[in-house]
Amino acid sequence: MKNSTLIKGTAAIAVGAALLLGGGGTLANWNAEATTAPGTIVAGDLNVAKTAAGVWKDRAGTVIPDINNYKVVPGDKLTFTQDLTVTLVGNKMAADVSTTGITATNGFTSANVSVSAPALTVGSAPVANPLKPTVSAQTVTATITFEFLSSTTGRADTTASYNFNNVAFQLTQVTQPGLS
Repeated sequence: MKNSTLIKGTAAIAVGAALLLGGGGTLANWNAEATTAPGTIVAGDLNVAKTAAGVWKDRAGTVIPDINNYKVVPGDKLTFTQDLTVTLVGNKMAADVSTTGITATNGFTSANVSVSAPALTVGSAPVANPLKPTVSAQTVTATITFEFLSSTTGRADTTASYNFNNVAFQLTQVTQPGLS
């Protein structure tokens, strides 16, 4: 008998609670809503492309038409310039230009050759990494020098070669100083 009374009491409480919550009672539930338009997030851009074939010149500034047929001698300093179209779009965008495929010697004795990292200019003005965004794509000239040092003695590196065929210019995003 006790179980029957307990079950009936529990059922009555459950029905009463359901009626109160289901709108059959006076339980109030207020809510409000405000809408907003937070806008659209748009991604920036980072790109690098060569605009034309690069140019090799000797120390005197004479264009070397085919570097594959040029034979360097100690004291030669050759300069390679490559124009690059650099696109940087983004409020906190910054990027470094570097090269891949260039090693210190690449077939020459390290004491006899010097190869520089790319020096960068925009127009005739030198610029340094990291590059920052501009209103539109910019032409950045990357210059690499190869010097067969005049201090080379004897017959050192008489048949050596330096392969520039796998050089690439790479644009890598970096965090601007002071930004996080």
